[in-house]
Amino acid sequence: MDVFERTERFVMKTYNRYPVCFVKGEGCRLYDSQGKEYLDMLAGIAVCNLGHAHPAVTRAVCEQAKELLHVSNLFYIESQAELAELICKNSFGEKVFFCNSGAEANEGAIKLARRYGTQLDPEKYEIVAFKGSFHGRTMAAVTVTGQGKYSEGFGPMLPGVKFANFNDVDSLLSVVSERTAGIIVEPIQGEGGVVPASREFLRALREVADRFNALLIFDEVQTGIGRTGKLFAYQHYGVEPDVMTLAKALGNGVPIGAIVAKGKAAEVLRPGLHASTFGGNLLATRAGVAVMKEVTKPGFLEEVEEKGNYLKGLLEELVGEFPQVLESVRGKGLMLGLVCKVGCKDIVKSALDRGLIINCTAGNVLRFVPPLVISREEIDEGVAILREVLKGYAG
Repeated sequence: MDVFERTERFVMKTYNRYPVCFVKGEGCRLYDSQGKEYLDMLAGIAVCNLGHAHPAVTRAVCEQAKELLHVSNLFYIESQAELAELICKNSFGEKVFFCNSGAEANEGAIKLARRYGTQLDPEKYEIVAFKGSFHGRTMAAVTVTGQGKYSEGFGPMLPGVKFANFNDVDSLLSVVSERTAGIIVEPIQGEGGVVPASREFLRALREVADRFNALLIFDEVQTGIGRTGKLFAYQHYGVEPDVMTLAKALGNGVPIGAIVAKGKAAEVLRPGLHASTFGGNLLATRAGVAVMKEVTKPGFLEEVEEKGNYLKGLLEELVGEFPQVLESVRGKGLMLGLVCKVGCKDIVKSALDRGLIINCTAGNVLRFVPPLVISREEIDEGVAILREVLKGYAG
């Protein structure tokens, strides 16, 4: 019985998987069990920002595994404190809570906002979220996700959640009230099709949150840790949230999530109110420390921005070459969406057959979130493969 048969027999079928099993990676390259090489421009869905088998992360994880993997949060953990300090000193944050995933971080942020609100008024518990958003698969995270396909069949959802249109201030004003405890938003909607928020919209969110004494929560699970050319996407907009959630790239593949908070939001969660058994353990935080030290090195983020502009320019050239198939390019840094005029799942499969890993989101958007260490030569290679694929759709 091979890995494909064993998976189909014993693993719950919650994914439609491609018939590929990767066994090795280095930088932006992956190698499957048959020895075939692939150029990875998906990075485990914006997780492996430093690429595969990055020396600093590998060294940190191996060294920690030889010493100690886990103790409970009833004790102090040196690497947890170090990672929290690195996050706070490089962001608006004052305090950090660690967990294991983006969904967990968003779940915790929703709890934090509700606790904050109900301390002011028992009726102040509503959360405002946005259509097209994605915040995870746990019940609260699904409830605030603005795409019905993720919550269908799992009802009833958490009460007290209202939805507004993304990038629409009037729509926001129609649902926010004195009962609003928190507003949760992605600076760039990832699963919604790589749709950036406008500067005016996020500034309006900040003003509205202040006016109604609600917490502004930025979900930076996908946009954080350098993905957009800034360490955190909020830094593009000149708008600071009260709370920010992180995960994905923070551990470069080691599961970790975080809630970052400042001011009034940083003091809400007290002993007994929220916890995570594995949150912030030694292995995960050692990996996180290694990641943060790499992405904050001088010039690293500037290179990401430059490479993002370079990739965006090449994708825009493809739009000009294949106007019958492609519509536009959007996004920031190395988080880019190539909007198609057709469904893009078959394009993704054809690219994979040729050794290029990308994915399709929102049904018609090709998502490019390669490792931030990708070279210009590798960008050229990936775009060349995609060009050959698109030729088959241009007839």
